[in-house]
Amino acid sequence: AMVDVLPDIVHGSALFQRGETQGLTTCTLGSPGDKQLVEGMEGEKELHYMHHYNFPPFSVGETSNRLFVGNREIGHGNLAQKALEPVLPSAEDFPYTIRTVTEILESNGSSSMAATCGSTLALMAAGVPISSPVSGIAMGLMSDEEKGKYIILSDLQDEEDFGGDMDFKVTGTKTGITAIQMDIKIKGLPDSVFEEALERARIGRLEIMDAMLAVIPEVRGSLSPRAPRIESIQINPEDIRLVIGKGGETIQKITGDLGVEIDIEDSGLVFVTAPDGDSMQKASEWIQKIVAKPEVGVVYDCNVVRIIDGIGAIVEFLGGKDAMIHISELQWKRTENVEDIVKVGDQVKAKCVEYNASDGKTRLSIKQTTERPEGMPERPSRPPHRSGPPRR
Repeated sequence: AMVDVLPDIVHGSALFQRGETQGLTTCTLGSPGDKQLVEGMEGEKELHYMHHYNFPPFSVGETSNRLFVGNREIGHGNLAQKALEPVLPSAEDFPYTIRTVTEILESNGSSSMAATCGSTLALMAAGVPISSPVSGIAMGLMSDEEKGKYIILSDLQDEEDFGGDMDFKVTGTKTGITAIQMDIKIKGLPDSVFEEALERARIGRLEIMDAMLAVIPEVRGSLSPRAPRIESIQINPEDIRLVIGKGGETIQKITGDLGVEIDIEDSGLVFVTAPDGDSMQKASEWIQKIVAKPEVGVVYDCNVVRIIDGIGAIVEFLGGKDAMIHISELQWKRTENVEDIVKVGDQVKAKCVEYNASDGKTRLSIKQTTERPEGMPERPSRPPHRSGPPRR
């Protein structure tokens, strides 16, 4: 067994060989939005972990140009996937979508078990926090029902599979079994034979696992530097529309400007996937500003977006929120023309003097970011904004 057999652009890689069977497995980590949607007998579901198994003709010395996915690829891939699922971290603890791919380079039986062992090594090399390593082995059987004799074969090869009576695949950890698959050509097995096969499989699995752990004793403590970074942010579900924006405008601007991916669940849990720490921080701060509520007394950076003659200026702050700065709040002395003080495109600092949580309307003041000039008389404050139906 070997790990890191491919360049470090791959998040995790491993080569596992048993006799004349060899498999190369890669592990790739993606964003939560990369989950695979599959439709089965019980309806649709999303796969947090996927294992894909490829069996090219050259692995058995054939020259055919087989490009389609057959029953072998589907069945062996599903078995290796089922073998690893019990030890994988939950999506809540490890929000990455995980994909392993095994390319069988050489085959003389038990290639699905090579895929299982290779997947374990690749996951550990990639830093995926699996709870325990998994190994697998295929058991065979030669029997004479008339004489009541049988021989259990460990680590089944192709000829033994073809001429034998059983192909019994067992995967598991040091403490238990994670998946089994049995094909038999006889009517059934006595309990004693089945128990012996399980025990022989346990001994074989543990021997294989010792060889695997000699290469990589434990899961790596950090992810590959090439792997994307994911951060989760919990927001109020009512604020999801703010992050998405009208027609998706806001979320598209964030992802386009920063090169990140954003996935939002109905619960308000936001996953940000970024290629580096800098873009991750900028995206997180952007989202936090969008969902933040203005606080009275706090000074904000604002961008002037519109001038209303004789009334004031409309500004954007906190990631796109609109607010009014009344003409009387531009400066301490009387202002005749708004554009004498601010123009569209100006960056200004303004203090929040009023926030109505029911309708989100906010009033800001530029003049109150400075001290009142000495000797200037106080004017009565402007009445607070009133919400609700018009008076009659």
